[in-house]
Amino acid sequence: MNKVTKPPQNNREMGSKGRVVSSLLVELCECSPEQALARLEATPTGLTEQQVERRQEQYGLNEVSHEKPPTWYHQLFEAFLTPFNGVLFAVSIVSLFSDVIFAAPDDRSFRTVIVLSAMVLLSTLLRFWQEFRSNQAAEELKAMVSSTTAVLRAGMPRAQELPISALVPGDIVHLSAGDMVPADVRLLSAKDLFVSQAMLTGESLPLEKYPLLPSPRSLARSPLELETASFMGTNVVSGTATAVVVATGDTTYFGAMARDIVGARPLTSFDIGVNRVSWMLIRFLLVMTPLVFLINGITKGDWLESLLFAVSVAVGLTPEMLPMIVTANLAKGAVMMARRKSIVKRLNAIQNFGAMDILCTDKTGTLTQNRVILERHLDIHGNEDSQVLELAWLNSFHQTGLKNLLDVAVLEYADQLELVGKVQHYQKVDEIPFDFVRRRMSVIVRNGGKNLLVCKGAIEEVLGLCAFADENAAAPEGVVPFTDEMRRNVREITRDLNEDGLRALAVAYKELPPEDRAYTVADEKELVLAGYVPFLDPPKETAREAIAALNEHGVAVKIITGDNEVVTRKICKEVGLAVDLAMAGKDVAALADAELAEAAERTTIFTKMSPLEKSRVIRALQSKGHTVGYLGDGINDAAALKDADVGISVDTAVDIAKESADIILLEKSLLVLEEAVIEGRKTFANIIKYIKMTASSNFGNVFSVLVASVFLPFLPMLPIQLLIQNLLYDISQVSIPWDDVDRDYLTQPRKWDAGGVARFMVFIGPISSIFDIVTFIVMWHVFGADSVEKQSLFQSGWFVVGLLTQTLIVHMIRTQHIPFIQSRAATPVILLTVSIMAIGIYLPFSPLGAHVGMVPLPMSYFPWLIGILLSYCLLTQLIKRFYIRRFGQWL
Repeated sequence: MNKVTKPPQNNREMGSKGRVVSSLLVELCECSPEQALARLEATPTGLTEQQVERRQEQYGLNEVSHEKPPTWYHQLFEAFLTPFNGVLFAVSIVSLFSDVIFAAPDDRSFRTVIVLSAMVLLSTLLRFWQEFRSNQAAEELKAMVSSTTAVLRAGMPRAQELPISALVPGDIVHLSAGDMVPADVRLLSAKDLFVSQAMLTGESLPLEKYPLLPSPRSLARSPLELETASFMGTNVVSGTATAVVVATGDTTYFGAMARDIVGARPLTSFDIGVNRVSWMLIRFLLVMTPLVFLINGITKGDWLESLLFAVSVAVGLTPEMLPMIVTANLAKGAVMMARRKSIVKRLNAIQNFGAMDILCTDKTGTLTQNRVILERHLDIHGNEDSQVLELAWLNSFHQTGLKNLLDVAVLEYADQLELVGKVQHYQKVDEIPFDFVRRRMSVIVRNGGKNLLVCKGAIEEVLGLCAFADENAAAPEGVVPFTDEMRRNVREITRDLNEDGLRALAVAYKELPPEDRAYTVADEKELVLAGYVPFLDPPKETAREAIAALNEHGVAVKIITGDNEVVTRKICKEVGLAVDLAMAGKDVAALADAELAEAAERTTIFTKMSPLEKSRVIRALQSKGHTVGYLGDGINDAAALKDADVGISVDTAVDIAKESADIILLEKSLLVLEEAVIEGRKTFANIIKYIKMTASSNFGNVFSVLVASVFLPFLPMLPIQLLIQNLLYDISQVSIPWDDVDRDYLTQPRKWDAGGVARFMVFIGPISSIFDIVTFIVMWHVFGADSVEKQSLFQSGWFVVGLLTQTLIVHMIRTQHIPFIQSRAATPVILLTVSIMAIGIYLPFSPLGAHVGMVPLPMSYFPWLIGILLSYCLLTQLIKRFYIRRFGQWL
């Protein structure tokens, strides 16, 4: 027996730049299917259990290794590599040289280095822990929606669904419309097989694939043009095929290209906004730190002390908790959404989920129960006819392509009537698979000395192919020419069915000579119309409630369906979705992009839509500034899912739909979706809270430091004191991801507004500076801290006021209402902020306070402290009211 040719085991073996497909696949494509099976030591009936075990040991799981979560130590290193940690690390190095290495023996101190190291450690470990938990949770959630493929192995009566990761070279797989190709495969048989390779090539048009080369010409100019092969990650658009697996995991073409084609997804507006704020603060820091250093060096004369103070100010301006807060919020949001039956594949999609203001969705399974029932089987005059049901059964039973709920309903209905015994003697000859352009499919079966082509599909599509009609008992001759009057009658009958909420499919047939040949779309002509099979998909009981809830939260629902307008309007009416305007796919195709954008905003339902037209509607709405979500579960939804700001699918969707989606619903329900939207907005709100708190607080601190540096004969606060204050403030904000969000904030979609952050910073930041200056005056004139000898009292007094106002700002900014009275923070936030404030008040009286240059504050200080804090809260609330009236928003 021939030895199994081993696929290359790493990217280096894949050729130049890892982009040359396995030479084995090329060789197998040049030979016959039988020779290909022999080379792989495989058979058409599949591998034995022993062969599978040996090959799994040899080749491993069918997974691209880089897609696995990073190791814990890699995540820890990545958590350390942030711009803000870089600032802290640089400052600690400066402090190490100035305070330890070059300092006099009696003046050496590790205090600043220890505090800075603690801040870096805290920031890094918190971010690492959150990301580590997030990745673990994401992997667990992804496992719940893992993709499968139909695999035939020795001893199986038919192909069975197995996880894609279990495939090994030599496995026999069956492919049909909607499947994602699970590995690099060599086709053994195929019927009207069209595969989309857009994921690898960017080419939108699908390619037809064949089990044998169409001509003896050269094989292909590019590996991806191999006509007898399909590649991992591509998807079947239409047709069916049987193939043998040649390469798996990293040895596939996809695995070789993975670093280039998968990479990071484009940054969302939220990512870009966070990065802008981060770098704005860093630039602010780079300007202000040298300025503080120069002012203090000139006014105090101690340049070393001024340098240490300046770098401490730099640390105070650094929002080192920002990466951790963002990660913690997104991770918590993903976990909470999972509890609400929504699995987040990409964490950053949560922000777009909360910003979504238009949801486009199919009606089947969303507005309806996705429980299709065959209601009747009617001849062309609308009378019950068992022949129509027999033909429909033959079509549904013998097709091997995309079996949908309509086919299942036909088979179940026929079983109830015990019809199967009458028609199961038919033998299948061939089939013409379903696709979303023709919207029909045909099977060819044999009964005795004749072949019978049975076609089932959309009314308009099938009527156009019919030249005859089966009058049944109405005419002695049975089959008669299909006249225009008959066409009008058929359309009237089917329209009446549609108005009753029934979806009707036409059934037609054609007798053919008993030939064993390949049948094609060209054979679907001059058919005989037998009748129609109407189906009922009842509306969901929760649909009306869910649509109302989405509308209350600022999300408009638009229906994009392949069904007709009459049925869609009927369903929309039953679930309370007002239809302002309806458009058909042909109307969409006739409009220019600008015209479509205007029309799409006013349109509620889009009917008879093709995949390309769905994507055009999504992009048209986006061009008008909308954040668009798309809910779909079919192969014809894949392009729209990718084009939408947030693609939403379900765990029962076809592989390519789940692959294209950002979020997977465990239940196809708008009610589940509405709950997830609210959770997305909560996540976004808590991230924005921290960003605005940090930006405004840092902005105010700079003004305070500059004023103090100009007028005081001593440093307003020692470097170590400033670092401790910043560390305590950072800790006070760790609980923000667990904060509550005001109900009225959740009623509207929220988008990232970088300009709003800068405006907020300018308005709110200086408020703290006003009360810092008031504190300077009180400490100078009331408590006599007006000389270098009494600088410790001054510094202790400002330390407490600065820390308490910074901590109170958490409660002032987190809500547009009156804090503690109209809106109360979550218990973790209250407990942590109160604890930090208590520590700050106690510190000047503690041994640690004395060690870092603080002194106990007199009791007469505390009435002034209370007055300053109350005045601070009052002024902030007044400015908040003005800001909201002026700009119409707060967070």
